[in-house]
Amino acid sequence: MNVDDALLSRLTRLTKLELDTDRREQLKGDLKNILAMVDKLKEVDVEGVEPLRYLTEVENDLRPDEVAHEIDREKALRNAPDQDQDGQFFRVPRVVK
Repeated sequence: MNVDDALLSRLTRLTKLELDTDRREQLKGDLKNILAMVDKLKEVDVEGVEPLRYLTEVENDLRPDEVAHEIDREKALRNAPDQDQDGQFFRVPRVVK
């Protein structure tokens, strides 16, 4: 991929960045270096290498769920700014139209 002024203009427009001339040239050089590194990574032979899913041998090492402190509905709703007519549920402002 060629990093030219057209590509840089498109990227700055999409990201809504405003860059002066010096910063544009610096960014163009940085992008060229990044793409060169990606091209170099493409040259690495990964035939037979298993994909890495975890950095350690442990997968999903989770603790069991244990109820440590329980609060009943009445106590929970006591501090609610708004609740339904039956006092059963929290009432929140509509977030989806």
